[in-house]
Amino acid sequence: MARKYFGTDGIRGRVGEFPITPDFMLKLGWAAGMAFRKQGKCKILIGKDTRISGYMFESALEAGLSAAGADVMLLGPMPTPAIAYLTRTFHAEAGIVISASHNPHHDNGIKFFSGQGSKLPDDIELMIEELLDAPMTVVESGQLGKVSRINDAAGRYIEFCKSSVPTSTDFSGLKIVLDCANGAAYKVAPSVFRELGAEVSVLSAEPNGLNINANCGSTHVESLQAAVVAQQADLGIAFDGDADRVLMVDHTGALVDGDELLFIIARDLQERGKLQGGVVGTLMSNLGLELALADLGIPFVRAKVGDRYVVAELLARNWQMGGENSGHLVCFQHTTTGDAIIAALQVLLALRRRDQSLAEARQGLRKCPQVLINVRFAGGVDPLEHPAVQEASARVTEKMAGRGRVLLRKSGTEPLVRVMVEGDDEAQVRGYADELAKVVAEVCV
Repeated sequence: MARKYFGTDGIRGRVGEFPITPDFMLKLGWAAGMAFRKQGKCKILIGKDTRISGYMFESALEAGLSAAGADVMLLGPMPTPAIAYLTRTFHAEAGIVISASHNPHHDNGIKFFSGQGSKLPDDIELMIEELLDAPMTVVESGQLGKVSRINDAAGRYIEFCKSSVPTSTDFSGLKIVLDCANGAAYKVAPSVFRELGAEVSVLSAEPNGLNINANCGSTHVESLQAAVVAQQADLGIAFDGDADRVLMVDHTGALVDGDELLFIIARDLQERGKLQGGVVGTLMSNLGLELALADLGIPFVRAKVGDRYVVAELLARNWQMGGENSGHLVCFQHTTTGDAIIAALQVLLALRRRDQSLAEARQGLRKCPQVLINVRFAGGVDPLEHPAVQEASARVTEKMAGRGRVLLRKSGTEPLVRVMVEGDDEAQVRGYADELAKVVAEVCV
């Protein structure tokens, strides 16, 4: 059944434009409260990233939940995976994240976690959607939900992250630069790595509500690259605004993406006999990852783009490792969702076990040239259905003669068509990508 409000990653948009408005959030809180309190009272956690609109939407959700009779526990600014973890440990019926992830401050959104710390089941999402179109009611005064704040949330999550590595772990002698994207990880991430012994230098950890993801974090790694080289650090780690994505920079300043990090973790697990099944990537995963894993005898399958599809594929196959080249990595052996800090820790452990630098560890994967071009389109049109676009895609695919691939897809969070071409000749790949992007742009006018 088609969703009216929920996209592939919750509900997201520009602040002040429907549905990212205070009145909608009030109704959404009420609808969620009604959906989860089928057996009477329920408890729901709310966490957020550092964007300024989070205060407004937190209050609106809180009021709606209370009106439905749901008790609310406020976490304040916390990474998205922390909210998934704390929802489980507090035995809450659900967790709500107010975040637009890697988007600028003028966007915001809502994500839900179930009581198990995973994505909401389809039937609950559909129930919330139905309630959003129903008249809002208020429970009797004596049944209104109460609101409290969890003051030790950060400490609990820091200890959870540290529990994902052996108690003997000591990163002494390791010099790391962290870029916290002025986002949700700005307090907890430095503490985790420092408490494990690393020497930590921190960038972009002074959020003001407007600077989240602004020329920093995993979407803008230039400052991190420069800092790693200038400080002669061993490596750099970049998070996005809600800390569910991680990218790294090696000591030379070279970017290490999610495909490479996934390879490093999977290879380490296999070498220790702890890899359960294979690895799940996406349609955007570099062909080089597939080939490198095949050389190690590790099965690899592609899911649709989006962490929910990676997670669904992992669950269906009873595998544990998966992720996207954007840096959204899922380590099911430790947690229930993509967690940037935990994934980064697994990479550091793999480097220590092999006594390798990040630059050396990444050499096991030779990436094929891949060009991605984003083309903006008006929300009402579907460029992918246009005959000219389909013909151009088929033409380029035929030209590549089995030595590459073409992928055209719409973003799940923005009105963009992502044009991706991959092959073994970089100049040729770029030419084909430009050719396709031009056709897509022309039909979008």
